Amino acid sequence: MDRRDFIKSTIAGLTVTLSSGAVSASAPKVDQKKADQKKAEVFQLHGTDVYGKPLDLKDFAGRTVLVSFFTFDCSACSHDLQLMRDFYLRNVKKNFVLLGVNVDQNKKALDDYNEAATFAYPKDQRFPTVWRFAPGHTDSFGKLNATPSHFVLNSKHQLMFRRDGAFQPDDWDNLYLSLPS
Repeated sequence: MDRRDFIKSTIAGLTVTLSSGAVSASAPKVDQKKADQKKAEVFQLHGTDVYGKPLDLKDFAGRTVLVSFFTFDCSACSHDLQLMRDFYLRNVKKNFVLLGVNVDQNKKALDDYNEAATFAYPKDQRFPTVWRFAPGHTDSFGKLNATPSHFVLNSKHQLMFRRDGAFQPDDWDNLYLSLPS
C-alpha cells in the first residue's frame, strides 16, 4: 500500500470512528512554540521492555521514532495504536520505529495489554513497549498533557512534532514525510 492509499484508509477509518462517537472530533492542537523550543533537545529513554530485555532509545539511532505514551483502558489510545501498528508494518523498512510507553500506574494493566497483543498479533507485528514506572526507567519526555501523547523524533532523536491526544489526519502526512528517504 502506498502513502496515498494508507492516508485514504486512515481517514476513512477515522471518519467511521468519529461518526460512531468513539473518538472526540476535537483534539488538542500541536503547540508549535513549545515544539520549536524542544526541537534542539535530544530525547532519551532507557528501560526494560515487556519481555525483560534492556531497551534504550539510542538503540534506534538513525531511525525516525514515534514514541507513544498510552494506557491500557484508553479507547483513543487503542485506536491510535492500531493505526500506528499498521503504519509501522508498512514503513519498518524505511528506518521507522514505533515505541510504546505504558503509563498505567498498575503494571498488571500493561501485563494484560501485552498478553492480549501476544495473542492478537504475530511476533513481527509487535513493537517495543516499556512501562514508564518500572524500576530503573528514565526518560526525558517530561510531564504528559494528555493520554495518549505522541512524540515523533528524527534520526538524531530530536523532536519533529508532538501530539497531545489522538493523532490527527495531518499528523500522518507529517510522520510519513519525516521518514528518511
